[in-house]
Amino acid sequence: MRIDLFKMERTQCLYENEVEHNLSESGVLPMRVQELLDGSPDPGWLGAARLKYPASRGSETLRDRIGQFYGGARRDNVMVTNGGSEANYVCFWGLLEQGDRAAVMIPNYLQTRGLARAYGGRADSFRLAERRAAGGARWALDTGSLERAVTRRTRLILVTNPNNPTGAVLTEEEMDAVVRAARRAGAWIVSDEVYRGAEVSGPTSPTFWGRYDKVLVTAGLSKAFGLPGLRTGWIVGPAKTIARLCSYHDYLTLTPTYLSDRFAEIVMEPARREAVLARTRGIIRANLPALEEWIQAQGELLTYIRPVAGAIALIGYRLPIGSAALFDRLRREQSVLVTPGAHFGIGRYIRIGYGYDRDSLRRGLQRIDALLEGLRRGRARRRCAATGP
Repeated sequence: MRIDLFKMERTQCLYENEVEHNLSESGVLPMRVQELLDGSPDPGWLGAARLKYPASRGSETLRDRIGQFYGGARRDNVMVTNGGSEANYVCFWGLLEQGDRAAVMIPNYLQTRGLARAYGGRADSFRLAERRAAGGARWALDTGSLERAVTRRTRLILVTNPNNPTGAVLTEEEMDAVVRAARRAGAWIVSDEVYRGAEVSGPTSPTFWGRYDKVLVTAGLSKAFGLPGLRTGWIVGPAKTIARLCSYHDYLTLTPTYLSDRFAEIVMEPARREAVLARTRGIIRANLPALEEWIQAQGELLTYIRPVAGAIALIGYRLPIGSAALFDRLRREQSVLVTPGAHFGIGRYIRIGYGYDRDSLRRGLQRIDALLEGLRRGRARRRCAATGP
């Protein structure tokens, strides 16, 4: 089996520890172990823990608490994985056969497009598009592209909601449109909801769970919860399907880690869960103005739609350079790592993460300024040369 090069992850693995300013991060500043232990009724358990195999699907307590996050899900609806990426992998591996087609939202974290091509053979794109009106701008579902992408051969529809990289959240009407398309084709919906709970303002984003009988939700503690090092993810779905997917997980990592399972129990206790998510929202709301001030200072060079959720912002630019080339020059010349639009299946955009240290964010943005100014001057010189004296 051949699989696409996952360019975003490969470049981050190669360069994230080599640059001075890593603005490619897509979560918030990770929590410390002590912060988690402060929320535990028995903080001394860690030193006494015996590092055994945990329950393969995750502990009953953890699965109960994950189910509560989705309202109405029970422990039999939940399987714990090692990160949200493994959750996505298990879903695509377990659902797709050669000859199947998957409809995949673009822009997106392209792990899922690569998996669709590897296990099914065909990934058909449907899109979020920039919509600007008197009431403001947003990334909206292009329902026409959804209708074209979902055919009678479609086995799976992948949505990421809240979306990576745009930070957009589907409206209730848009979610209904996805469900209608799935019903028409008899397809599964796989909804990656790893950013749910990291809203810039307003209530927790709606979930696809409970809207249709063939829904699998994937998520984890990496993004909204600020705990990527725990490598805790999960799948929420119909009990019989979860039981079947467990046999696929048996060929991968078998179980979550014992310590991650115990820490995740603490995090997902309902009151503690809301406190952790409040911390994330506080970081997002404190840091976003610094990024927006920088964007506004660029004038008409940049375009931007405010994210609804997640510590990520997708920024368009008006310069004669492709996003991969811009990414590479920023890395080599300014020691700044961003994520190019090309890594999400789109054109002249960059994604900037703003959830870590605010001062480092500002310094990184100043480095980007230096390169943008050089590109501006070059564009101006070319225009002068084209018009002549």
